[in-house]
Amino acid sequence: MAPFTHDPSWLGLHQDSESESLLRMTTYVVPDLIPMDLEEARAKTHHLSPEQLLQRDEDGDTILHLYAAKGLRGLSYAVAERYQQYGQLDTKEHNGKSPLLVAVAANQPQIVYDLITLGADVDASDKKGQTALHVAGTYGLSDVLRVMAPYSWGFCSPPSGLTPLHCAVNAQNAAYTSRMTQASPENEQRERETQTCVQLLLQLGASCTSQDIKSNKTVLHLAVQAGNIPLVKFLLDLSLPDLPGLVNMKAHGNTVLHMAAALPPLQSTEYLIQLLLLSGADPSTRNLENEQPAHLVPPGDYSEQLLLKRRRVMSSIRQQSSSSL
Repeated sequence: MAPFTHDPSWLGLHQDSESESLLRMTTYVVPDLIPMDLEEARAKTHHLSPEQLLQRDEDGDTILHLYAAKGLRGLSYAVAERYQQYGQLDTKEHNGKSPLLVAVAANQPQIVYDLITLGADVDASDKKGQTALHVAGTYGLSDVLRVMAPYSWGFCSPPSGLTPLHCAVNAQNAAYTSRMTQASPENEQRERETQTCVQLLLQLGASCTSQDIKSNKTVLHLAVQAGNIPLVKFLLDLSLPDLPGLVNMKAHGNTVLHMAAALPPLQSTEYLIQLLLLSGADPSTRNLENEQPAHLVPPGDYSEQLLLKRRRVMSSIRQQSSSSL
């Protein structure tokens, strides 16, 4: 079957292969603290007693939380050294965020690096159960993830049910939609950063088959639901041991092919469906309402034409599968 002729703009910034993209990703080079700056910071804070250092403001923030949020690296390091001595390096503010989580949320990769090297708990979570990986993925903080990449991480789901990879894919979907709606250097840069976060999390060992607790969706479900063709193609091109197994996983009964069929009847939707079929999606699978993907096509004249095309594509795929047996 000849590949569907598609608009190259759908692929946008994601036309590179997985290996090429990952090979080009570099670690964030953290510059050394200037000794004079560190000594000056130590001199400014050495007179503070443990009580003064650990004192909290009306929001429950300590001086270390505030320095980390403001990006004051020298002062953060000098105070963090003292917190380390007192066993308080992971002390939490009113939302349950440790200084490391505050530094991550503030997009301060250098302070993140310093706190980790001083012994901050990389798996510390806030009241929502979000770890540093969740926060970095949610906000598309690629430099922060580059700093964290050499360290081992857990990929548990917080109470929200989302893994860090789910968070990063949601951010990437939003960035892709913004870029498709309004092309601008800022939106393009945002899309690159969120895509890098997805790639880095996969390098760290995140699993594409993990399902969120509430909806049972995998990251492929999320990408398909958003119509994010570049990300879908990237995920399908990964060297997964059981790609058809991922493609046919169900989220409350719906496979990714069900979700693609329900998208607006556009040429990009037809291309997306073809990608899924070529990757092993089963068009005969039924959801909890006993519906096959073809039953979910939105109504309309063009939709009916598109449905016929989809049926021909599905029939061709089945014939190819049968002939290969």
